[in-house]
Amino acid sequence: MIKLSFVIPCYRSEKTIRTVVDSIRSTVAIREQYAYEIILVNDSSPDHVFDEITKIAEEDQNVKGIDLSKNFGQHAALMTGFRYVTGDIVICLDDDGQTPASEMFTLIDKLDEGNDVVFAKYKEKKHSFVRNFGSFINDLMARTMIGKPKDLSMMSYFCARRFVIDEVLRYQNPYPYVSGLLLRTSNKIVNAEVSHHERMEGTSGYTFGKLISLWLNGFTSFSIKPLRLATLVGSICAIAGFLYGGFVILNAIFKFLPGTPLGYSSTIALMVFLSGIMLLTMGMVGEYVGRIYISINNSPQTVVRTALNVEKEK
Repeated sequence: MIKLSFVIPCYRSEKTIRTVVDSIRSTVAIREQYAYEIILVNDSSPDHVFDEITKIAEEDQNVKGIDLSKNFGQHAALMTGFRYVTGDIVICLDDDGQTPASEMFTLIDKLDEGNDVVFAKYKEKKHSFVRNFGSFINDLMARTMIGKPKDLSMMSYFCARRFVIDEVLRYQNPYPYVSGLLLRTSNKIVNAEVSHHERMEGTSGYTFGKLISLWLNGFTSFSIKPLRLATLVGSICAIAGFLYGGFVILNAIFKFLPGTPLGYSSTIALMVFLSGIMLLTMGMVGEYVGRIYISINNSPQTVVRTALNVEKEK
């Protein structure tokens, strides 16, 4: 039999996670050649979702419950779940019912066409404006910074072959960005169109700030293009300053523009502009250096408090 491993980060989903699990079970049962396991990762949710996970794990030994000691973020929670998978195909989906488990085989069947990763592509998104705008910024970053194909949509609902996930797990540092890790693992990544549902309960735990943090994780971990851009801007400003300095000297000697007044306002504006560029560049370099410092000091990617129905972590 082919074993499917479902990895679901859980946050504020006490009232929805059982419905998602039941949908997975009923859909897998349609095809007899598939077995399953479900890894539910509680990302230190403020509600009682882990109590619900515990009940589900007690009822079904195919369900593994992982409780993280603090909130590490969705991608870190996914990485934790990956460490416990034992299946041939790994499927990641949300805990709020927006990513329909009932359409999982639309993604899985695409793997049989020779692909390694299949992302869901929604016919119509049901996310909030803030979430959609943040996703647009993240998509733009992925295209410009880490080389994501323009026509590829990368959503939280996807499936991947096991060897891809094993390769992703080689990344041990904090600030993981799963989409970037998948992109650098294989070029056989495609989309499959599925529907997108309304949330069954509550609001998204993804704030605009968290989306910006995810954006920072993407380009600081997988691209040095921002540093190269800072170098380019600095070089252009230096050349412009050198040419202007030369013009001032030549004008003083040859009087190209006699009586040219010294512009106080324009000088201050130029100083503020250049100072802003320097501070922005220093902040960018500091972000890279800070993350390197945290990584070499072995800051944990996640910390597991409790693991249910698990014999041994990989």
